[in-house]
Amino acid sequence: MKHRINRGAGALLNPKKGFRIHLLVFIITLPVIWTIWYLTDRSYPWPIFPTAGWSIGIIFHYMKVFFFDKSSKN
Repeated sequence: MKHRINRGAGALLNPKKGFRIHLLVFIITLPVIWTIWYLTDRSYPWPIFPTAGWSIGIIFHYMKVFFFDKSSKN
């Protein structure tokens, strides 16, 4: 019988690890978005919207994992 390796399963089993991955992607991606904006037309600051939306998502993810999710506390 062959075993399937699911590399993303760790984040599903450990909510704190899932949050850390989410935060890492946030920290890596936002400077790229702002750099694209800076190197192209700077007449309208469109990166404000993904930054604000994603920041709200990060805050709610943090609150869920560290405040509201009783099953993740060991």
